[in-house]
Amino acid sequence: MQRRIILAAAVAAGALTLSACSGGGGDGGGGDGGAEGRGPITIWYSNNEAEIAWGTQMVEAWNAEHPDEQIEAQEIPAGASSEEVIGAAITAGNAPCLVFNTSPAAVPQFQKQGGLVNLSEFEDGEAYITERSGELAEQYRSEDGGFYQMPWKSNPVMIFYNKALFEQAGLDPENPALSTYDEFLETARALKEADVAPYAINPAPTSEFFQSWFDFYPLYAAQTGGTQLVEDGAATFDSDDGRAVADFWATLYEEQLAGQEQYQGDAFADGHAAMAIVGPWAISVYGEDVDWGAVPVPTADGTAPEETWTFSDAKNVGMFTACENQTTAWDVLKFATSEEQDGVWLEETGQMPMRQNLTEAFADYFSENPAYEQFGDQATRTVEVPNVPNSIEIWQAFRDGYSEAVIFGETEVDQFLTDTAARIDELAAG
Repeated sequence: MQRRIILAAAVAAGALTLSACSGGGGDGGGGDGGAEGRGPITIWYSNNEAEIAWGTQMVEAWNAEHPDEQIEAQEIPAGASSEEVIGAAITAGNAPCLVFNTSPAAVPQFQKQGGLVNLSEFEDGEAYITERSGELAEQYRSEDGGFYQMPWKSNPVMIFYNKALFEQAGLDPENPALSTYDEFLETARALKEADVAPYAINPAPTSEFFQSWFDFYPLYAAQTGGTQLVEDGAATFDSDDGRAVADFWATLYEEQLAGQEQYQGDAFADGHAAMAIVGPWAISVYGEDVDWGAVPVPTADGTAPEETWTFSDAKNVGMFTACENQTTAWDVLKFATSEEQDGVWLEETGQMPMRQNLTEAFADYFSENPAYEQFGDQATRTVEVPNVPNSIEIWQAFRDGYSEAVIFGETEVDQFLTDTAARIDELAAG
């Protein structure tokens, strides 16, 4: 299953208790309480098998050295989405201390609910976050200047392509012409004409707010050299660059090079599409089943790989105000994002820790796993969703307009850009 689907799918239930501590709510029981509290804590993480393996060893390593500050860990409980489950826990006052699966898009709402701790208020909070993640950390700073999320890990998305299908279509499987929009379209047409797959590329055409992160937004990040959808409280995409990206995708749909109906399954793995926009998590998923290659997302005129930006597809760590032992939680958070644990994370999951000089810090890993190296480099040039009020509503408004104009051609692209930008300006104003 492609990772993005987890956002909308029900998360499998089942607690994985890794310590003998009892108690629920935010602290796992005991402790002095509040920001100065020390004692047991609870954490949640994703139900992804590789992330569970990392979490298990991380918790065991911490618990072995901290008998009075044990971690009790479990997968995020079942619900329509992880964002919904976390929001409900905030409302109920029983959120865990840490959630290692916090969507940056949901942080403004969680913050508005009063559910998140400002990590900048810890004595070393600001320094730790900015030193670990460097300039990329600034994208995760809230409007009041604080960090209500720990930048943790990213899956910078690129174009995966099926080498076997490219070769069948008479295309160069080692050096595909995919750098410019014109090249990409010509390649897509060749794939379609050769009938090697129903579609050249098939991003989900469905209406969920996050789907534009895997079609429009990566290309917009690349085309603009790293511009977010909203900056300085205003939409940025009603522009020549936004129009170029939207027109590119509209052409793919108009010529049936991309599908307008949802595919039930993994279009790339099943050969339903010759290309996909995915991150490094896909390397282990596709494994040896697909003879794949990866290149940066295209731009109108072509951009050198080392200068190309993309969408981060990040998940971060939130600390929640229901936590009674926040000092312990902060220490656990630093432990879990230490260079040592980031190295284990990389080995277990193939996802990129948001750490400065990533490829240098883990040079041995990338040398031994060359398939991941281009993603390690790409991780230094990623764009996050804007950290603004009404973030999810903004993305839903964008998706609704994009679907109508770009995917289904029911309105003009210019009208979509102008009308949607005006609506998003209103939403971003709070």
